[in-house]
Amino acid sequence: MKKLKHKKLWVSLIVIILLVCLLFTGAGYYFFTVACVPGEKSFLSSSSKVIKKSDPLYREKIWFKKTAKEKWYMTSADGKYKLDANYIPHKNSSKTAIVLPGYMDTKEDMGEYDALFHELGYNTLTPDPRAQGKSEGNYIGYGWPEKDDVKKWINYLLQKTGKQQQIVVYGLSMGAATAMMTSGLKLPQQVKVFIEDCGYTSVKDEIEHEAGVLYNMPAFPRFPLVEILSGINRLKVGYFMGNASSVNQLHKNHRPMLFIHGSRDNFVPTRMVYPNYKATKGPKEIWVALKAKHAKSFSKHPKEYKKRVATFLAKYIK
Repeated sequence: MKKLKHKKLWVSLIVIILLVCLLFTGAGYYFFTVACVPGEKSFLSSSSKVIKKSDPLYREKIWFKKTAKEKWYMTSADGKYKLDANYIPHKNSSKTAIVLPGYMDTKEDMGEYDALFHELGYNTLTPDPRAQGKSEGNYIGYGWPEKDDVKKWINYLLQKTGKQQQIVVYGLSMGAATAMMTSGLKLPQQVKVFIEDCGYTSVKDEIEHEAGVLYNMPAFPRFPLVEILSGINRLKVGYFMGNASSVNQLHKNHRPMLFIHGSRDNFVPTRMVYPNYKATKGPKEIWVALKAKHAKSFSKHPKEYKKRVATFLAKYIK
């Protein structure tokens, strides 16, 4: 009789464990879809496409809207996807800024940044990341597979415009993380400078933060869910999220980098800029923009933003 009771107890425990595992796996797939599959995201604020005169960056956005763009196309670094980009030449300039959009943003959302660099005398190359805008792709890579695409864009740019180029890689939000991750690669000597605005320390850190902030999820079940999501990401996208680290890549970087972050950033928390800044090995500067929310440092402080970017670039690009 006791053996029968013990057997039933063990069967019950095994069933409960299996049910919990199924529940967590199902939840992991759900959050993977929310985080990594392109589509409408309820947690992102929808920005109006109407450009209002009250917008502090009205002039830059109108310039971009009216400016002719060349369409450039390239196959992704892994050979799977056709990627799409805008190229805006600046007379006979041999300076080019590669401008990297954020999460679920497109090259068309980066017009004010194209305008900023154009005003400083740069050509701009602004690609849609894989699975965003008009670029092909099944999953958002949060910068890790995209870093290899950026390296290929750099080489493609040099092939099309010549070896005399001086290149700055600029990124916003996910694009900033992509820029930092790219900085740890072996790159052509024409890449002179990096500028990152509100990038995260690692994909895993950012996903854990979003789970806590967006879903008010406590440490448990957040920790096992993120681990399961990371495993699914390994199967679908090709990497574990903890390995996609801006900090680790920055340890390999010796080029100059300007770090920008809003002091009121709750989406990619302001605290993340400090380990990123500490990690890089090259010349560096940091600016925490007062009272700026996520990806709003430029619109909050347009004159100071331009001045800081221009001053930093002038130190390293002729």
